[in-house]
Amino acid sequence: MPRFKLHALILALALGGAGFAHAAGTDKTYRFAFGPGKAPAGYTAVDSSAYSATRGYGFEAGTHAGSTAPFYFSVALPEGNYEVTVTLGDDKAPATTTVKAELRRLMLENVQTAAGETVTRTFTVNVRTPAIPAANGVEAGQVKLKAPRETVQEAWAWDARLTLEFNGGLHGAHPAVRSIEIAPANVPTLFLLGDSTVCDQPSEPYNSWGQMLPRFFKPGIAVANHGESGETYRDALARRRTDKILAAMKPGDMLVMQFGHNDQKQIKDGKGGPFTTYKDEIKTHVDAVRARGGLPVIVSPMERRRFEDGKLVPTLADYAEAARQAAQELKVPFIDLNAMSKTLYTALGPDGSVPAFAEPQPGKLDNTHHSPYGSYELAKLVVLGLRQAGLPAARFIVDDFRFDPAHPDPVASFAVPPSPQVTLERPLGDEGNK
Repeated sequence: MPRFKLHALILALALGGAGFAHAAGTDKTYRFAFGPGKAPAGYTAVDSSAYSATRGYGFEAGTHAGSTAPFYFSVALPEGNYEVTVTLGDDKAPATTTVKAELRRLMLENVQTAAGETVTRTFTVNVRTPAIPAANGVEAGQVKLKAPRETVQEAWAWDARLTLEFNGGLHGAHPAVRSIEIAPANVPTLFLLGDSTVCDQPSEPYNSWGQMLPRFFKPGIAVANHGESGETYRDALARRRTDKILAAMKPGDMLVMQFGHNDQKQIKDGKGGPFTTYKDEIKTHVDAVRARGGLPVIVSPMERRRFEDGKLVPTLADYAEAARQAAQELKVPFIDLNAMSKTLYTALGPDGSVPAFAEPQPGKLDNTHHSPYGSYELAKLVVLGLRQAGLPAARFIVDDFRFDPAHPDPVASFAVPPSPQVTLERPLGDEGNK
């Protein structure tokens, strides 16, 4: 897509060192007004112009406000956490607005407004670049991004700007935004590190629980997803994703880690196993996070969809047990997503679990990677785990959150509208378990 090519160029500038210019953050508040009429004092009136680096804001190529189609609005920002306040509504018609940030991170879900009504909502979002500053004992450098996946398809996750997707509800409802205010936020960060089941997937029909997680938090905590497809704890170290997190980490921040699916390849290659190298690499991460005053949290890998004679067949039992042992030995909070996912899939059953997994082509179900519905349910499991573990992030969980994995949400009730980007390309890794 053309907008991905444009972002690839901007990302190349960041890789060349421009990212360091943004590392210090900003105290500036950005305010934008949409629609007809004069903008209020202190707001910048937004016309239909495409984004330009010179101006520092605008619509992504081929999109604009005021239509029933989803549209993207971007603002050049220094790296950091931001509180975004949106005022939604249409003077003449009812509207339903879903807001996603960066790579389809769900922030607001189906906010409904009547004709002439306005509703204001605030959420917290993280913006980053590949640059690693020399901080917290970490050597300066760059995250070793995967080309072309991260430099093209996933460039929005790494460029020096915030991109917001405004999407309507289902059944032809249109999104409506009146104004946006973006202010720097000195808030705790919940860092995520994991594989394709955690990372920000760029295109439908794939999705991950890490993308859905922000929807279940109130303003005041930022979710920074550093997961990537095809990776392991070892890869996170080698590609300096861990260093990127450690350099940005403040005392009290959390790192939630979930690997396992791709680690199985190390057994095949004779390069490790769940009770040896896997546990050692967990300890390396735990020690590093604790040294920076952060709180590490270990998550066991969710199961794949594999049923025989109507019963779920475990495929990651050793890695789930190794994760549990590591958490006990290191006295680290533990979320048993593996056990909760088995309860969830069993409750859905062999047929009912099909919609929880991505189906890029009719009849070609991916039994590892999830659909938006599936990742939404898994995100609820992670949120439930954070609450049950009594972790600090639990105080930011939305007030109406309730979930029982034995009684999942019906797929018919899931109404998050899909993003425009679609792919037939399977996420990296886990090739032997489709």
